[in-house]
Amino acid sequence: MNKTDKTDNKSKESDNERTAKSNLLRKSEEASGESVRGYDFDKGINYNEIIDSYATTGFQATHLSKAIEIINEMIKERAFIYLGYTSNMVSSGLRDVFRFLVKHKMVNFLVTTAGGIEEDIIKCLGDFKIGDFKASGNELRKKGINRIGNIFAPNNRYIEFEEFLQPILEELYQEQKRTGRIISSSEIIWKLGEKINNEESIYYWANKNKIPVHCPAIGDGAIGDNIYFFKFKHPEFKIDITEDIKTINDTTMGLKKSGLIILGSGVIKHAILNANMLRNGADYAVYINNSQEFDGSDAGALPDEAVSWGKILPNAKSIKVFGDATILFPLIVAKTFAGRNN
Repeated sequence: MNKTDKTDNKSKESDNERTAKSNLLRKSEEASGESVRGYDFDKGINYNEIIDSYATTGFQATHLSKAIEIINEMIKERAFIYLGYTSNMVSSGLRDVFRFLVKHKMVNFLVTTAGGIEEDIIKCLGDFKIGDFKASGNELRKKGINRIGNIFAPNNRYIEFEEFLQPILEELYQEQKRTGRIISSSEIIWKLGEKINNEESIYYWANKNKIPVHCPAIGDGAIGDNIYFFKFKHPEFKIDITEDIKTINDTTMGLKKSGLIILGSGVIKHAILNANMLRNGADYAVYINNSQEFDGSDAGALPDEAVSWGKILPNAKSIKVFGDATILFPLIVAKTFAGRNN
């Protein structure tokens, strides 16, 4: 290699070095906003401050902090609060969190599925037990134990529920024959809360405090099974679901502020959002679910999609937190509804 070649190679290396450095070490503008910081455990353990630190932790911790902020504003502004939750959340210990909110009149309207009704009542008749996600379905079936994730629900509970519900359906049917009036699904739910007469029940308190409960899928689950068996004896028995559609839609009209807390997705999410479309959108919205939006379903849609439909106002304060509501919602309640009582 001659001297010229060596010089050329050095020149190429210098050019490459300059190019690499210019790409990697380019000057930037300074980003604005809060600095990223987590909790300092050298200060000891303070659970309130740990949750407060989520605001600057990043990722879903910061979204959780934003959800807390939005719900606190809902409460401060006296928004009419719609709480929606799927049935699996009543299967879990979140049932007791919902009962607290309803008992103390902290929310104004409930939307859930049939499982979210029946499992509250069933738990008044007997407990569910902590099980295992990996438990053998075959072995559980032999024992008559139903699995809901890592929660075990013995089938005896559903036998007891049938014994509880069938006389109530008979009473409602006789009333229908006498008056000609068809009962709505929300009235049935209140009736269940009245008859169970148990302060551990969400719907005992919904009945007592006259908080409406909308169940768009009342014919699903064990309630649907019981209605099915009841109609063998009384095929003319009916439930009016149209009254409940009118009730939830009517509540949105004329509201000064509307706030949505939606845990999970599916029909409960759509029912709440659709009702708020009639007032041109909600003022506040907090979603907690793990659904994705790539398939175009409403289940995984972000709040901004609801803005396009007029279900959430363009200037609304909204957030979606990706995560498990059994972990996140008790923390939210501690920093919002419950925390304001302390």
